[in-house]
Amino acid sequence: MTKAKYTVTAALPYANGPLHLGHVAGVYLPADIFVRFLRMNDHDVAFICGSDEHGAAITLRAKKEGITPKEIVDKYNSIISKAFTDFDISFDIFHRTSSEIHHKTSQDFFLKLYEKGKFTEETSEQYYDEEYDQFLADRYITGECPKCQNPSAYGDQCEKCGSDLSPTELINPTSTLSGKAPVLRTTSHWYLPMANHEDWLREWIKEGKLDGIQQHDPKPWRNQVIGQCMSWIDGGLHSRAMTRDLDWGVKVPLPNAEGKVLYVWLDAPIGYISATKQYAIDNNKNWEDYWTGDRKLIHFIGKDNIVFHAVIFPILLKDHGDLILPDNVPAYEFLNLEGDKFSTSRNWAVWLHEYLEAYPGREDELKYVLTSIAPETKDSEFTWKEYQTRINSELADILGNFVNRALVLTQKYYEGKVPERGELTEEDQLVLAEINEIPKRISKLVYAYKLRDAQAEAMNLARLGNKYLADQEPWKVVKIDPKRVETVMNIALQITANLSIVLQPFLPATASKLSNFLNFKSTNWENAGNGDLMKVGNQTNTPEILFQKIEDTIVEAEVNKLKNIEAMESIFDAQKEEVTFDDFTKMDIRLGTILEAEKVEKADKLLKLLVDTGLDKRTIVSGIAAHYSPEEIIGKTVQVLMNLAPRKIKGIESKGMILMAEDAEGKLSFMSPEKEFEAGCGIH
Repeated sequence: MTKAKYTVTAALPYANGPLHLGHVAGVYLPADIFVRFLRMNDHDVAFICGSDEHGAAITLRAKKEGITPKEIVDKYNSIISKAFTDFDISFDIFHRTSSEIHHKTSQDFFLKLYEKGKFTEETSEQYYDEEYDQFLADRYITGECPKCQNPSAYGDQCEKCGSDLSPTELINPTSTLSGKAPVLRTTSHWYLPMANHEDWLREWIKEGKLDGIQQHDPKPWRNQVIGQCMSWIDGGLHSRAMTRDLDWGVKVPLPNAEGKVLYVWLDAPIGYISATKQYAIDNNKNWEDYWTGDRKLIHFIGKDNIVFHAVIFPILLKDHGDLILPDNVPAYEFLNLEGDKFSTSRNWAVWLHEYLEAYPGREDELKYVLTSIAPETKDSEFTWKEYQTRINSELADILGNFVNRALVLTQKYYEGKVPERGELTEEDQLVLAEINEIPKRISKLVYAYKLRDAQAEAMNLARLGNKYLADQEPWKVVKIDPKRVETVMNIALQITANLSIVLQPFLPATASKLSNFLNFKSTNWENAGNGDLMKVGNQTNTPEILFQKIEDTIVEAEVNKLKNIEAMESIFDAQKEEVTFDDFTKMDIRLGTILEAEKVEKADKLLKLLVDTGLDKRTIVSGIAAHYSPEEIIGKTVQVLMNLAPRKIKGIESKGMILMAEDAEGKLSFMSPEKEFEAGCGIH
């Protein structure tokens, strides 16, 4: 029978920050498991990914750090790609959307749809930041969500309730660049009229049919994927702009499109195609073989990307006319951390690259735990205590214990050589039958994208071995019936050999260790289930401990890290809305010397200060009387915000502000330089 061919993609991570465990559990690890399994079953498969290096998220990060978008994407592409390599995610290619081949591929794709009349050119009013003199992309605008009243919703989506939004729906919109209310101005863009596609999308998503022909079996599609798509379609699809007014991204390849780039959700999924082109060039292959004909296209994504991969991108692919549509979009729900959502802004996260640096050699342990708790159909949670429990109780006590017993006893009784199998008991036959059945159940689950259950079945083989040895007690029977023990140990080694095969998709490093212990290796899944893999007389090697147990001190240290973050949040005010580097440079902060100080009449908290700023001597009214007396602050060096607009306080015109530190109890303190500096010195 001809094996199905697969093109498997994993969502392109934004190159504006590192990866945390939520990203790994919900996209990259399940995709890797699926692909490793396909390769073992001799499927023609290409595993495609790369960093998404355009869009507002990149430019926002660049402005925040005061560097260029190019510097941002280079920095985070390096961190992300190294983390993937160190974690042994087996991409065939990890590409970049900033590459020349991607820009050319995206522009050609856009032009083909443009020439086929698939876009409409429309003029509309969009938000504009007058201070920065630019139109604002959706992510440059925040405001109150009209549906759940979240005060920090973005112009394209509310991340609290998940609603799809447009910027003009936000209540009290604010530009993230200037922090001011934007104004509406007229601009023109090319739109995708998605309403034209509702009928075929409905039939394709719900029934797997395209133009009346069966394209895919919709049954394995997850309920949340179908539900979210149908909610969009049944609510009526709207035209969506495929271009943006930005200076970072893929330029719109039309003569009247100066200052416009492709919308990131047109550009990014085309990144799968451009990455495939680069892969084909590098390996002397034809890229079209992976995007045309009888081939399954599988998108592994998080649930926040469902509509882009199951509605918008399929529309674009169908409009293009020559390319396959997704066969499945196995989207994952969210992974939470110790009772709260992962949050990059609050640093509430376990970062993949930091884990790999802190715990080298423990990649498989993390893979096992994340797959065990994978949020396949509902949100799940990572805790360090469960991490410890699963490694100690399952990997060490079940898998590690069985393998160690089987190999150590073989070394002890037979100098490491596989003994001959004798007459089989009913128990032996039942165990051999189960060895044969478990790989079949794993296969069925993997092809249905139920990878968490599939890994559990692989571990059931180790449980089977553990129980078999415990029941047969060869360490006791060897004294009275050594021939019986030869049979028992032969079967135990067959279980171990099968483990070295079925664990390869899930725990590749562990499976490799087992192969080395056994002096046996097979990467062909068809061999799994065979009860005669280890031949009589085959020399095995002395084993090592597979899994070191996780000590309480590790769990305590990791939990304390998070508690410290939580404590900082509860004691101090939350971080304010981010500002750009340009915003910061507008603030003129200098050192000043307090020359005179006196209390303000009928104001218990206010002092009237005369401050030498180096440029002048000015009056500043400051609310520090409850913390300092006038006498003790004369001669103090302080930090002064110079260019704060003057205002009258208790009838006194105050020209500036004294900057103070405030602790959790509200006590104030001057921030003076550690060395002597003159009044007027700038603070940068």
